[in-house]
Amino acid sequence: MSFQGLSAKYRRLYQEHAGWRLMRADNAPHIMAFISDLFSERSEVPYNRAKLLLEAQIEHSRNLGIWETQTNATTYLNQWIAQGWLRELDDLLTKTDATEMVIRFCHGLEERSIGVSASHLRIVQEAVRDFVVVTNEDTDSRVKLLEEKKAAIQRQIDDLQAGVVHTLSDNEQREYIREIYQLASQLTGDFRLLEEQIRKLDKDVRIQMIDDATSRGNLLNEVMKQENVLSETEAGSAFEGFFQLLCDYNRVTEFREQLQYVLQTPAAKHLSLHQRQFLADLIAELSRESERVLRIRRRTEQELRAYIESGAMSENRTVGKLINKLEQLAVILRNEECNLKSNTSLSLSVGKIELSSPDSIRLKQPDEQLQMGLTTPHINSREPSVKMLASLNSVKVQEVAIKVKSMLMQNSPQTISQLIHQLPISEGLEELVAYIRIARAVKATELASVEEVIINDHQGNMLRASIPTMLLTPSLFPENIEDLSL
Repeated sequence: MSFQGLSAKYRRLYQEHAGWRLMRADNAPHIMAFISDLFSERSEVPYNRAKLLLEAQIEHSRNLGIWETQTNATTYLNQWIAQGWLRELDDLLTKTDATEMVIRFCHGLEERSIGVSASHLRIVQEAVRDFVVVTNEDTDSRVKLLEEKKAAIQRQIDDLQAGVVHTLSDNEQREYIREIYQLASQLTGDFRLLEEQIRKLDKDVRIQMIDDATSRGNLLNEVMKQENVLSETEAGSAFEGFFQLLCDYNRVTEFREQLQYVLQTPAAKHLSLHQRQFLADLIAELSRESERVLRIRRRTEQELRAYIESGAMSENRTVGKLINKLEQLAVILRNEECNLKSNTSLSLSVGKIELSSPDSIRLKQPDEQLQMGLTTPHINSREPSVKMLASLNSVKVQEVAIKVKSMLMQNSPQTISQLIHQLPISEGLEELVAYIRIARAVKATELASVEEVIINDHQGNMLRASIPTMLLTPSLFPENIEDLSL
């Protein structure tokens, strides 16, 4: 790209990018200091709590003479939300991707790591080797690379069995553990980018619905297709793979224990207290962030469907076309230098306007009187009848979800077939469908195989059914089962 092209690009970012606007704001140090402190322990903070904390901080700064401002906390928070530095949803504030980038940049000014360290080189070498292994079409070359990797691991095993233990120097340990923190700290920031893509997808779909003059049914079908678009994006596909790993109970348990071991080693002294606390809470923080992304994604899909079904989309399209036509006529009048104040003989057929007060409203009388003589009084009963109870004989999916989660807490992970073996089905296909609905709702890992189950219906007849193999773990379930979309 030429100098002019790069200059135009950076000028546009200078004017439009929320992160750049934050760094050149008049009160940028105070804004970043407050946001960093506000979200130091939690990724979501109630709006009222943030307002009270900001009011106290402004008053304290005025007394110290370091922040002379007459603007109140509510105005500041609303301005920061409008600028794209904070986001408010359901009375909860979160950082945006732009703010996350700026804070990480500022931390990097003082925590600058050496880019030519041995740990960086090792990561690059391993990434290049793994890429060559999985992409090389020559089978012999791939086997050779894997054999070399296997031989290197075998040499380490032989050395350990022979009593030769290679230890890292203090500098090498410092490089390793700081590299671990740098890589881990980038994980939570990636969630902000995924949120931005979800909201951009929502906006693009709404624009497409307004521009596309099709029926409501076709639009619903189109929106259902668009739900898979996010998983095909770069951030979306990365999140899908990451979430599958996070749902693997065995790998998460292993990862948690390894982090605890790392923090107990002497190398942990090279990390600050904040960095050690971050690594200690990494698993819980990743779980909260992933749940938040799923909640935003689910809410976006629901709002899109409700937007179409309410008919507001059609009205917005009609209003948009009318405004567009008026704008075109206004441009034509301006180009033809027409006198906009000239008198015309045009008249609008708007009909007769009648004004009346609420006192003039009269209730309409019924055309026919209601005959009460032929009615038979019925006394309500507090005891339900057998017929009514029979009609209510349906499976309560939430109760099934509670039993499934309780069983998974004792023995995890399990498939639907394994769960049914421990919790036999007695309500027939309806209860089996409830198991599958629960697995779909918690985004259970679906394997390529199919399993068969034997169930009993209401009359005690045995039924054989083939269902997809889906693996469930207790970490997939929310704390409150009512939050599931069942």
